[in-house]
Amino acid sequence: LLDLGRYVIALRWSALDADNQTVVAGIHANRAQSVDELLAAYAHWHSPMQNAVAADVTGRVAYKAIGKVPLRRADNDIRGVAPSPGWDARYDWAGRIPSAETPQDDPAETARKGWHATANQRITPPGYPHFMGQDWNDPYRFERIEQLLAATPRHDAVSMRSAHGDQRSLATLRLLPTLQKTVSNHPLAGAAQAQLKDFDGVMRPEGAAPLVFAVWADELTRGLIAPRIGEARFKALYGKRQFRAALEGILERNDTWWCAPKTCAAQSSDALGRALDRLQAQLGGDVATWQWGQVHQALSSHRPFGNVAALAKFFDVRVPTGGDNFTVNVGQYWPNDPKVPFANRHAASLRAVYDLADLEKSQFIYQTGQSGLVFSGRYNDMRAEWAAVTYRPLQLNPATFRHTLQLTP
Repeated sequence: LLDLGRYVIALRWSALDADNQTVVAGIHANRAQSVDELLAAYAHWHSPMQNAVAADVTGRVAYKAIGKVPLRRADNDIRGVAPSPGWDARYDWAGRIPSAETPQDDPAETARKGWHATANQRITPPGYPHFMGQDWNDPYRFERIEQLLAATPRHDAVSMRSAHGDQRSLATLRLLPTLQKTVSNHPLAGAAQAQLKDFDGVMRPEGAAPLVFAVWADELTRGLIAPRIGEARFKALYGKRQFRAALEGILERNDTWWCAPKTCAAQSSDALGRALDRLQAQLGGDVATWQWGQVHQALSSHRPFGNVAALAKFFDVRVPTGGDNFTVNVGQYWPNDPKVPFANRHAASLRAVYDLADLEKSQFIYQTGQSGLVFSGRYNDMRAEWAAVTYRPLQLNPATFRHTLQLTP
């Protein structure tokens, strides 16, 4: 859209500004002995912006968005989402949002609940006076975390591990009734609906229902959105944008404009047929044997050898997983990928549960292994445990050391 014969593009990132004191903030944070001291340290935090959640031994719990946020003028109608005319002063940064005015929790409300959650959802409250971006995640993961925290009066390491592994997708539950009442003449539709009948929205890796749902949602998104915004624009955006909120709105409104020239029910039926065609071609005709984990494998692709077919099978690490873009145990996939559209591309690479009463009882797991040497037994030995959300001891003083390395000057 830009005539590069007349214009050049200049980029500015706040992290490269000369007053970046994030290192200083980190040093002070490491010395903090209370929540208030930690928040005071983080007042120096510059970039990139972070959600800080903290608690101390007095029972004080707090949330604060830390970092320096560019302040945009009221007449800035582009707000950083597209290139702006650099010669027009209204698009210049007009300072920064004061640290005291970045989003934070209501101390009284947090004290009442005893906890706070954040999962990349919108953090600006209604009526917030400053623009802080618009690319927020849908709040399903945040809402599910709140459900899990509120369900247990007193949490421990076991309940925290359970939350780490939670695969109930509130986004799936929202659209599932539409799929369950969808009628299709496809030969496998009856078997698919049998799997969906008692589906509880838990995206289990061994289940067929999560797979049918995910591919149906993908096909329905393509069928409704692409014709309206154009195939080229859809391909450029899909994956970067998952369009789930748009799909929910269309179906819940029974929006005839978006669903035209057919009804929304017919569009859903067609999408289910296309989804079953895809799955049958890939996995065969026995729906009961289909598994979400078969196509939703966590893919830890090596750089650069993952790009070389002959080497990728040695260097890439794969393991079947559950979850989806909206589960606490997140498993984001890129549906625009022509080869592996449902591969798990973005998940919790590290999980840890720290026992602050006895640090030697802390636990962790990593998604692949602790060695970067492909032929080492430690290269991918954690992948199965990670996928199963089990843990290994995280200790400063283990009872035994398997290997000892002595360095002699």
